[in-house]
Parts: sequence; structure tokens; C-alpha cells
Amino acid sequence: MTRARKSDCRDSLHRLGLMLLATCATVPMSHAASCVLAELGEGHVGEIVDARSIRLSDGREVRLAGIEAPPEQSAAAMDALGALLRGRDVVLRGEDDAPDRYGRQRAFAFVPGGGQPVQSELLRQGLVLRGIDLPDRDCALDLGAAEAEARTARRGVWKMGTVIKNAESPDDILAGVGLFTVVEGKVLSVRQTGATTYLNFARSWTRGFAVIIPKRMVAVLEGAGIDVKSLANRQVRVRGWIEAHAGPRLELTQIAQIEILSGN
Repeated sequence: MTRARKSDCRDSLHRLGLMLLATCATVPMSHAASCVLAELGEGHVGEIVDARSIRLSDGREVRLAGIEAPPEQSAAAMDALGALLRGRDVVLRGEDDAPDRYGRQRAFAFVPGGGQPVQSELLRQGLVLRGIDLPDRDCALDLGAAEAEARTARRGVWKMGTVIKNAESPDDILAGVGLFTVVEGKVLSVRQTGATTYLNFARSWTRGFAVIIPKRMVAVLEGAGIDVKSLANRQVRVRGWIEAHAGPRLELTQIAQIEILSGN
């Protein structure tokens, strides 16, 4: 990619002003800004709990924000996380230090002096997927670019070619009910029923894959310059947890869940 092209991509993303990861974020790029959030404290990593969680020597459990681990890569991701952090000091950054319902602190973990969170390295190795809990635009861009680098290089989970599900294959998507899933396809229609809007990816909207958009999210998308009705006939990529209704469904609760792809 040329320097001018990279600059155009960054400018386009910044104009959105929110965490929408649009077409430019789907290809590798350098990104001058860094993931900078409020410092929430420091600690020493005593244990790797799982592919996205660590326990500090003082007993605090930290859930690494912004990433999700595919089941098939969880062991490799846990090993890589251990190689990166076990026995090391870390600086935690995030929105706040309030524990989640499981008592874990959600944060970005930085090795002292490091410019990017450990999440970026796990994404770059193709061991995890970019999540949707991304409170900061620069963090979203950094993590999106790291994932795109792994996807382009076909590292880790991207070697298999089955990470992104085809929106035209509802049975394949339904096999991942309850799992964090990435789905890509063409929106065939946009339908509103009461306060809910549906992006339909199949002629049979009851059987096919659909994205559910609550009323409040329509306003968020419009604030980012996206007219939901204009998504008809556009190629998009969405991510989140799959639910089973008549067909597979994915509810849009964060703007970081949707990407508008090139070729539209």
C-alpha cells in the first residue's frame, strides 16, 4: 500500500470520530497514534488464567479487553500470552477499574516501556480475534490493523480460511451458537419492525442470517455517518455472539461490531 493510500485511510477513519472500523482498517497500515487510556495501576503477572485472562501476584484477575479467543486457538493463545507476560510487570490501562460481574478487571495490558498493548501482539500472531469492547478509537484502529496483518499473512487461525463465516450459509453460522463469530456477506434488505431494524442477508429472512439493530444503535450509527437503510446491497462484515431464532441472529450493540467493506 502506498503512503498516500495509508494516509487517506487514516483520514477517512478519523472523520467517523467513533470506533467504526471501515474498509481502510481491513488492510495492514502503520498508525501513528497509539492506544492511550487512563492508567489503572501496575502489577506483576503471577499466572495465566486462560487465553485472555491473567492473575496478578496480588490476586487481581485481569480480563484483557478488546480480544476474543477462538476455541481452536485457545491453547496456542494461552501459551503465547504466557511467553509474553508470565513473571513480568505490567501496566494496566482502560476506562475504569470497576470489576465485571465475575470480579475481573477489564484492561489493556502494557509491558513497561511498550508502545502497544499485549493484545496487539496476540492479534498480529493470529491467535485471537478483535473483540468489540473497545472504548477508544485509537485502540480500535491499532487492534483492527493488527488483526488485518495476521489475516493478510494467513497466520494462526487465519490459515484455516474458515474464520469468517459466509452469510449465505446459515447452518454453518448456527453451528457457532453462543460463540463469538465473524460473518461477512451482502445485505439484501433492511427491514424495520417496531423499534427494531433487521439487516437481512437472505431472501428468506426467517431462515437466513440477520443482524438485529436496536433503536438506540440506529442513532449511534447515524451519529457515525451511517444511514442504516443505505446498507441495503452493501457488503459488510459483522462480529459478535450468535443467537438461534428461526435462523442465526447477531445483535448489534457496539459500533465496533460492523465494518463496511470495499467494493460497495
